[in-house]
Amino acid sequence: MWKVLGVIAAILLIINFRKGQNSVWGGLSLGIIIGFIIAIVLAFMGKGFNWFVILKTITIGTIVGFLADLLGKVPKLFR
Repeated sequence: MWKVLGVIAAILLIINFRKGQNSVWGGLSLGIIIGFIIAIVLAFMGKGFNWFVILKTITIGTIVGFLADLLGKVPKLFR
């Protein structure tokens, strides 16, 4: 499941590459920050530094950013 979501997130990043600053890239950045925080906390708890947690948060952040971008376009549909 995470491989499919990761591919979807990568496609969303490629599609939104030339659009400058937008919610998709903001979600990616937030996912990286939150992922590193969670991975560091888990490392201090003795479970080891887990890169897969960071990849999961990056994927979730990118998809949530895309959904936020779609929500910004909803009012334009009703004009």
